[in-house]
Amino acid sequence: MEDGKPVWAPHPTDGFQLGNIIDIGPDSLTIEPVNQKGKTFLAPINQVFPADEDVSRHVEDNCSLMYLNEATLLHNVKVRYSKDIIYTYVANILIAVNPYFDIPKLYTSDTIKKYQGRSLGTLPPHVFAVADKAFRDMKVHRMSQSIIVSGESGAGKTENTKFVLRYLTESYGSGQDIDERIVEANPLLEAFGNAKTVRNNNSSRFGKFVEIHFNEKNSVVGGFVSHYLLEKSRICVQGKDERNYHIFYRLCAGASEDIRQKFHLNSPDSFRYLNRGCTRFFSNKETDKQILQNRKSPEHLKTGALKDPLLDDHGDFNRMCAAMKKIGLNDTEKLDLFRVVAGVLHLGNIDFEESGNTSGGCILKNKSSEALRNCAELLGLDEEDLRVSLTTRVMLTTAGGAKGTVIKVPLKVEQANNARDALAKAVYSRLFDHVVNRVNQCFPFESSSFFIGVLDIAGFEYFEHNSFEQFCINYCNEKLQQFFNERILKEEQELYQKEGLGVNEVHYVDNQDCIDLIESKLVGILDILDEENRLPQPSDQHFASAVHQKHKDHFRLTIPRKSKLTVHRNLRDDEGFIIRHFAGAVCYETTKFVEKNNDALHMSLESLVSESKDRFVSQLFETTNNNRDHKQKTGKLSFISVGNKFKTQLNLLLEKLRSTGSSFIRCVKPNLKMTSHQFEGAQILSQLQCSGMVSVLDLMQGGFPSRAPFHELYNMYKKYMPSKLTRLDPRLFCKALFKALGLDENDFKFGLTKVFFRPGKFAEFDQIMKSDPEHLAELIKKVNHWLICSRWKKVQWCALSVIKLKNKIKYRAGACIKMQKTVRMWLCKKKHKPRIDGLVKVATLKKRLVKFNEVVNALKEGKPEMSKQVKELETSIDALMSKIKNTIMTRQQIDREYDRLVKSSEALLTALQKRKKQEEEAERLRRIQEEMDRERKRLEEEERRRKQEEEERRLKAEMELKRKQEEEERKRREEEERRLQLEMEAQLLQEREEEVQRQAVFEQERRDRELAMRIAQSEAELINEEQPDAALRRAGGPGPKMTMEQMAKEMTDLLARGPQVQATKAVAGTKKYDLSKWKYAELRDAINTSCDIELLAACREEFHRRLKVYHAWKSKNKKRNAETEQRAPKSVTDYAEQNPVSQLPVSHHEIEANRQQRYFRIPFIRPVDQYKDPQNKKKGWWYAHFDGPWIARQMELHPDKPPILLVAGKDDMEMCELSLEETGLTRKRGAEILPRQYEEVWERCGGIQYLRSAIENKQARPTYATAMLQSLLK
Repeated sequence: MEDGKPVWAPHPTDGFQLGNIIDIGPDSLTIEPVNQKGKTFLAPINQVFPADEDVSRHVEDNCSLMYLNEATLLHNVKVRYSKDIIYTYVANILIAVNPYFDIPKLYTSDTIKKYQGRSLGTLPPHVFAVADKAFRDMKVHRMSQSIIVSGESGAGKTENTKFVLRYLTESYGSGQDIDERIVEANPLLEAFGNAKTVRNNNSSRFGKFVEIHFNEKNSVVGGFVSHYLLEKSRICVQGKDERNYHIFYRLCAGASEDIRQKFHLNSPDSFRYLNRGCTRFFSNKETDKQILQNRKSPEHLKTGALKDPLLDDHGDFNRMCAAMKKIGLNDTEKLDLFRVVAGVLHLGNIDFEESGNTSGGCILKNKSSEALRNCAELLGLDEEDLRVSLTTRVMLTTAGGAKGTVIKVPLKVEQANNARDALAKAVYSRLFDHVVNRVNQCFPFESSSFFIGVLDIAGFEYFEHNSFEQFCINYCNEKLQQFFNERILKEEQELYQKEGLGVNEVHYVDNQDCIDLIESKLVGILDILDEENRLPQPSDQHFASAVHQKHKDHFRLTIPRKSKLTVHRNLRDDEGFIIRHFAGAVCYETTKFVEKNNDALHMSLESLVSESKDRFVSQLFETTNNNRDHKQKTGKLSFISVGNKFKTQLNLLLEKLRSTGSSFIRCVKPNLKMTSHQFEGAQILSQLQCSGMVSVLDLMQGGFPSRAPFHELYNMYKKYMPSKLTRLDPRLFCKALFKALGLDENDFKFGLTKVFFRPGKFAEFDQIMKSDPEHLAELIKKVNHWLICSRWKKVQWCALSVIKLKNKIKYRAGACIKMQKTVRMWLCKKKHKPRIDGLVKVATLKKRLVKFNEVVNALKEGKPEMSKQVKELETSIDALMSKIKNTIMTRQQIDREYDRLVKSSEALLTALQKRKKQEEEAERLRRIQEEMDRERKRLEEEERRRKQEEEERRLKAEMELKRKQEEEERKRREEEERRLQLEMEAQLLQEREEEVQRQAVFEQERRDRELAMRIAQSEAELINEEQPDAALRRAGGPGPKMTMEQMAKEMTDLLARGPQVQATKAVAGTKKYDLSKWKYAELRDAINTSCDIELLAACREEFHRRLKVYHAWKSKNKKRNAETEQRAPKSVTDYAEQNPVSQLPVSHHEIEANRQQRYFRIPFIRPVDQYKDPQNKKKGWWYAHFDGPWIARQMELHPDKPPILLVAGKDDMEMCELSLEETGLTRKRGAEILPRQYEEVWERCGGIQYLRSAIENKQARPTYATAMLQSLLK
């Protein structure tokens, strides 16, 4: 089928696989994989896509593919990835696949120079091209720009961000050291804010928005870094295969011996804050030897170093120190940073135990004395004060005078551990804030005109155990996904509509309900969490219960027991919740949610560090110390909401993004093992779908990603043009320019205020415009020539219009005279009709006298006498003619006189005949008789023709009457059907709504399952293969347990069925035959061989229904910019779309009645010919013969083209698949023709030979036409 062309069908691991269509099912296609001949599988029809003929071909922009769909997008990315080409465009959006190895010469200075000032699309896709586009947009539009780098953890966001910053500073820097400082700030920020996770060795555990500021001359003048949501819990605890922040390990591995002794540093396993995770260093063979043995942990010595091409703890420490020096940090500041980092490590080694006395407090363990001493020394604190502050909490009463009474409340071991960890988090968090502030001080600027911001924030995260940090990160990604939807999809479509481009609407998933669930006032999860923090005794369990109670019916929120992972099924309802994000469902464990949402310290601890003897440490807490309120002074723990602080920062960030132009880089993670040259298609497809790339591809199928206002193009290129061209109106200027360049009209479109370009076409235009001067001079000649031609055409058109008007006036005057003449003639003819008829008859009689004279001349005897009688008769005829002319006579008088003359002539003729010889008389009489017979036959033929015409008129009148009766009958039947339909729709309406909702649920379930599978693959955890939630099951009760493949098949089956299909299925329950399992070929064979009338009708209906589904799939997946294939005139297909016919069961007598033969003819012009002949002068005709409700023969007759003949069976794929009722032909007045008229055209066009050939080759389906032809041949 489909001429053996390959298609892409879904595959569980590769995403899609190549195959061929073998059969058409009710709502699925049978596919045979190309590499597994003989094996077939079913695929939902909406998940099968056509493939390019050359599957090894790849393109730089996915919009240049022949077919635009998610399968060709994935395959193109895969082919390029296999050739180490990691960048690909989707219109103006860059897809970047992480290669997990260093590609040579990809990011050199020569490459940077190559991309400077080059339009997007003129060179191969690259992150440098996006950076340069942002700079040129800023320069042209005089508007700040943002580059949003997004993707999952480990997809390469941080590296691409660094390349963007490097490109901008190297290309457009001022040549001062400030350019170098901006680039060198990244290693420092990564050291303090990045860490190894199970999915990424260099994962950013904070978000940053780096702004590069430019002056009026578009040179870099400075920069600014904003940071968001540092993951503070990582400071105290990490996962088994994860590490703390890089700085801790780099300090242990790379610090000099004197720094190590001064800060009391050892191997990572000797520190509590490091030894519960991975304690191995990143290093290569050379640097591993440089790290001293006493600094390596037993795990490192046993297993070896961690390997990553971009990470090396020992080497990175030295590079970080060099970067600190380059950005302006002196040795003292550097040691201050290291000292605080070491102090945090020693603080984590302080342990507590029960005191054993009646107070119920705790004390430090003996072995923690050294850690306490080291921590106090490094942070500039008094050792005893630190001991007391960690084991007790100071409270001030308000009753004992103005100052109150100081009360020391002893802390339990758990409380003391929490206080220690809270202090460590606060110190490190403020240290990180200081690092960011210090970085910003290194590249100050007095003023800037515009900036280019690069957003690098943690991607969507989903682990086996997810806490408050993942919740905030994923909330941020929900907001960024919504911004992407608004900027790329929503705003783009609104612009197309506003400019009148007529691009089809593209639907996308709106995640506003998920965002409202998190951030709504009072009932949002963040506000519920803040409310919990304000309670006297807050708890995580009460918070989780409150969330479930307030959102118990929310689609996006559910309980942990409904997770796809067994580990989450063990959680109680008050221990977590599941949120269905745009990328899939994530289960959050609410343990420590309340604690992590509070960013405040107890007064005793905060006072301790803010009064540190070390100036650097005290400065870290200066701002908070100055802002302390009365509640803090009373010793009560105040509340500073981390969640709402992040929400405020995020909203400010989005306001900034909305006020700038946007460019997007979508980073893709090729596999979960973080290895090179491994492409996991299914999980990459999931990333592309979640990032909106598939929706963008649908939009770009008819979209125009590049655009420019007319006045901007005018200002941009007017300097290249002579003065006489610059005087033109901007719109006319652009039109002249485009015509002169000879650009294909499909590559651009004029809107009301802008000109829009197809992907990559603006770059070609720009390249042409900025080419060499000789070419530009030639271009100007072309523009002048086009202007002269267009003006001359206008003059010609005006002259022709005047001539046409003159000819029209003359024609109308002549037509009026002709009408007057004709009317006068008709009136005169009506008045004198009897006399004219009389003259004609008498003149005819006079003509016969010539023959009489011939006979008289031939006589031998009695010639004078007979001549005299002839002359008398002639005189009588002339007298009658004169009388008719001169007097007014009635028809009766003329007839009497005429009859008298006829009798005289007959008597004379008789006399002549007697006198002539017998032979001559017989011969002459025979000739006269023949003439009279011919006249009689002519009259009889005329009479016969008249009667035939009357009969045809009667038949057509009967057909029209029959049509009207059918129309009335149809209306009555429709009323009855409408009544039945209303009853049915009342029942099905709710089912349709439930189906739409069920589709959304199952789509979300599919994403949740993919996400759970990816977690299971990475965490070695099995997916529970239970049935979906009971609320999502279809009616019919519980069934046996299904495998994962069966569940996936059921989900895709449900997704493939829309409300209309479901309605048809509901009605199908009343039918006698269930043909849903029949193959396409079986249906065709049953139609050709079955004698069961009801089965035959059911098979024909199902056969044509599948044809409709298949043709709808072909139309949806047609080639880019290709015309839709037309098997019937547009009026017929439009009627079928606007008036869907309800599928009600038919009775036996209705089936027999429907086998009547109907013939139709309507005008038809193909879309391709419509543009060649806009005035429809060469209009074609479309003929159809319906055998019952379905078409049996079809003809297309077009001028200057051979006729197109089609018969059922042989040409099913090219024929109209609609039923007679669906076409609406019976309602078109004058469309139905007589069988004789159809058969005449069919025979003239060679239809008999065509049908005979099809019958002999056993290709024609048995119909009335085949039966008649076979009987004729017999």
